[in-house]
Amino acid sequence: MADQISRVGLVGLGAMGMGIGKSLLRAGLEVHACDVRPEAVQSLADAGAHAAASPAELAARVDALIIVVVNAQQTEAVLFGEQGAAAALAPGAVVIACATVAPEFAEALGARLVAMGLRFIDAPVSGGAAKAAAGEMSVMAAGAPEAFARCERIFDAIAGKLYRLGEQPGQGSKVKMINQLLAGVHIAAAAEAMALGLRAGCDPDALYEVISNSAGSSWMFQNRVPHILAGDYTPLSAVNIFVKDLGIVLDYAKKTVFPLPLSSTAHQMFMQASAAGHGGEDDSAVIKLFPGITLPAARKAGQPAEGDGK
Repeated sequence: MADQISRVGLVGLGAMGMGIGKSLLRAGLEVHACDVRPEAVQSLADAGAHAAASPAELAARVDALIIVVVNAQQTEAVLFGEQGAAAALAPGAVVIACATVAPEFAEALGARLVAMGLRFIDAPVSGGAAKAAAGEMSVMAAGAPEAFARCERIFDAIAGKLYRLGEQPGQGSKVKMINQLLAGVHIAAAAEAMALGLRAGCDPDALYEVISNSAGSSWMFQNRVPHILAGDYTPLSAVNIFVKDLGIVLDYAKKTVFPLPLSSTAHQMFMQASAAGHGGEDDSAVIKLFPGITLPAARKAGQPAEGDGK
């Protein structure tokens, strides 16, 4: 077995990053954490992690760095911005990047890091906050075998399923891109279906129950519609996440001249919801673009399911 990494840095302590951090701690790994929100860092420090004031400070202490941020711009800033981590990492350290990004960004990032004497695993994740907290995420990963060999303890701690998709960075991001195509279309379709059902006068609880146990159901329908029934749009994954992620899908398709009619329509729905002021709400708030479709916040049709399902 290759020399196993035990000192791990974690930048990004949102819903999924916090769960990743706690999963690493449960596995007995030494975790050093950094986030723009001091209270998030303190929360993980209270659970046993070591706090760091910047990515550079953190990078000097660890042999692997997991980056769990929103997009390519934030990933770039963590690694190469002021107080960035890349220059402070020891030669041979492994960077594990988990954000949903364009495949070409992952490819270029891998080349930059390898040129600096570092290793890179393109490793977008899925499963949401609940799976992250349980250490059961799906990880779509691509990178050199040597990098995977050193990170076995890390992936054992955070992943229920680790999919090794080749050695070339970008392969993980391509698979995640397809996942996000389906996730976005399914959320948009679930919202449209519920909106029509409500307009038609269907009992919302009965409609949800029937569809959840019928051929028209999807994982996203079962996960997101309870948010709508409860009138609770606290963001687990926001509308603007799918503005970004379906944008990545469509940009890639445009470059390869590939038609995506359903993805285009779903993207426009999320864009419309964001333009109406709902961009920071849960992605199920895409239903709000349909006229007159509301459920009171006090209504409780069961607790909203946890996880962002990304």
